[in-house]
Amino acid sequence: MSGRVTRVSGPLVEVDGLEGVAMAEVVALGAARLPGEVVAIEDQVVSVQAYEYTGGLAVGDPVEALGHPLSATLGPQLLGGVFDGLLRPLSDAPTWLGPLTRHDTGRSEREWRPAIAVGEHVGDGALLGTVPAGGIEYRVLAPPGVAGTVEHVAVAGAHGTEDVVAVVGGVEVTMSQRWPVRRPRPVRERLPAAAPLVTGQRVLDAVFPLAQGSSAAVPGGFGTGKTMLLQQIAKWCDADVIVYIGCGERGNEMADVLDELGELTDPRTGRLLADRTVIIANTSNMPMMAREASIYSGVTVAEHFRDMGYHAVVIADSTSRWAEALRELGSRSGALPAEEGYPASLSSALAAFYERAGRAVTLGGATASVTIIGAVSPAGGDTTEPVTAQTERFVRTLWSLDRGLAYARHYPAVAWSGSFSRDAEGLAAWYAGNGDPGWGARRARVTTLLAEADRLGELAELVGAGSLPGHERVVLLAGRLLREGVLQQNALSDNDARCAPAKTAALIDAVLDVVDRCEAAIEGGSTATEIEELDFSPLLRAAQDTPPDGAAGIASRRQQQLDRLAALP
Repeated sequence: MSGRVTRVSGPLVEVDGLEGVAMAEVVALGAARLPGEVVAIEDQVVSVQAYEYTGGLAVGDPVEALGHPLSATLGPQLLGGVFDGLLRPLSDAPTWLGPLTRHDTGRSEREWRPAIAVGEHVGDGALLGTVPAGGIEYRVLAPPGVAGTVEHVAVAGAHGTEDVVAVVGGVEVTMSQRWPVRRPRPVRERLPAAAPLVTGQRVLDAVFPLAQGSSAAVPGGFGTGKTMLLQQIAKWCDADVIVYIGCGERGNEMADVLDELGELTDPRTGRLLADRTVIIANTSNMPMMAREASIYSGVTVAEHFRDMGYHAVVIADSTSRWAEALRELGSRSGALPAEEGYPASLSSALAAFYERAGRAVTLGGATASVTIIGAVSPAGGDTTEPVTAQTERFVRTLWSLDRGLAYARHYPAVAWSGSFSRDAEGLAAWYAGNGDPGWGARRARVTTLLAEADRLGELAELVGAGSLPGHERVVLLAGRLLREGVLQQNALSDNDARCAPAKTAALIDAVLDVVDRCEAAIEGGSTATEIEELDFSPLLRAAQDTPPDGAAGIASRRQQQLDRLAALP
C-alpha cells in the first residue's frame, strides 16, 4: 500500500492515497524511507508525524505503509546500551546523526543457555532459557499468548539474537522480540505497592518515600538540581534495572550520565553500574517528535524486564520537553489548543504514561514492578503551568525542588513544604513488619518539626529570634539540625552520596534525642542562648564522617552531643 506526500510542515507530513491505513501504523516516507506514524485520518488525507528530520522530503515523494504499529526490539543487547528515541543503537553511530544512520546494527551473538527440553508443555511467560548480560540474568520467556508443547530447543552456545532458539506450540521464539511501544505488556494480576524503593537519598527515603511500582514527579525550575537528583537515584536506588530517558535535555548532561555510570562500580554486582542500565538519548538537537516516542520506548523496555521478574525503574528527564513536542505537532496539525497552547489531550497522555507504573504478578508467576520517575521543567519555575499541574494529579509522590534551597547549596533541594507522598502510610506498615516499627512516628515528628521551624523562622525574621520563648528557639534549632545534619547530602562524597536506611534512621534518632535533651535542659533552667552556643558539629558531620552503611558510627557522636548538653549548668 503506497501513497504520495501532499504537504510537509516540519515533522508533520500529509499523505494522499494511503487507503486502508490504520491509526498508529508506521509508514516509510520518501526515498530515504524516513519512519513516521499515522496520527490522524480525515477523508483521503492521512497525517503522519515523522521521527526524523524531514529536510529534503518533497511533495510527490512516495509513502509506503508498513502494516504494523511503532514497535521496539527488546533483547539482551539492551543492557549497557545507548539508544535513540525509537530504540535504535547509538553506541557506534557518528557524532552527528543523519536519517537512518542508526539502523545498521549488524549481527549480534549471545550465549544461549536453555532451561527447557523438547516435549515439555509451557505457558506464556514461561522461562525458556537464559543469556548472561549486564551483570544480571537475561531471561528468554515465551511471548504473551504463546503456549503449548516445546517442539525445538537450540543447543547451548553462541546464537544470534534473531536466531530461533525454541519453537513453542508451532511458534518460533528468538532471544529478542518486537513489541508495540504504546501497548502495555500484559500481566497476570496487578498488585498494590507494598515495599519501598530505597533511593539512598535521606530526604526521599525518610520523609517522602516512594514504593516499588509507584510513580513520582520532580518539578523544579532551572538550576534547582533535577538532573543531579535523578542521576543519584539512577546510581543508588535498589532497582534491578534502570531505564534512563534523556528526553529533550542538553547533550552535555547525557554525556555526564554516560561517563559517571561507565566508571561507577555497582555495589550489588561488583560490575559497572552501566551494565544494568539502558539509556535512551533523545537530546535537544535530535528530532523533536522522537521525544514523544522515547517515553513509550523506555517504559516498554522496563515492562520487558519486569516480565522477567525484575524491579525496573524508568527515569524520564524531562516530561516537559515531551509535552512541548506534543504541543508543536498539535499546532502544526491545527488541533484546537487548550491552556498555554498544549493539546487538550495532554492530561490523558500523562495519565496513560504514569499508569504503566505498577507492581504485578507476571505471566510467569513472579512478582515484579515498574516504577516511573519523571522530571518536570516548568518555565520560570511556575508550578501552576499545565504540565506540572496535570502531573500532580496522576503521581503518587511529588518531590518539589525549591530554588531558595538550591541557591543556598542545600542538596537535594526537596522542599518539605511543597512535596508529598501518598505511599507513606502503606510503607509505614511495611517498615513496621520488617524490623523498623518506629519509622512512621519518626517521619511524622520530622515533618512536624520542619513545618513548625519554618513557621517560627518567618516570625523570627520579624521580631528577632532572641525575643522568642526558649522552647520555640529549640524548635528552630531542631529545624537546623534536621536540615543540615540529615536532609542535606553531599553527592560528591563517597560516604554521603548514598545512605542506607539504617544509617538514615540512626541520624534522625540522634537528632531527635538531642532535641529532646535540649527541651529537658530548658525545663531544667538552662537558657536557649547557652544551648545555641554549644558545638553541634559532631552531629552535623556524622553523615559525612561515617560510611554509607555506618549506622553504628552514629551512636558515639550522639552520645558526645548528649554529654555536652548534660554538662550545662
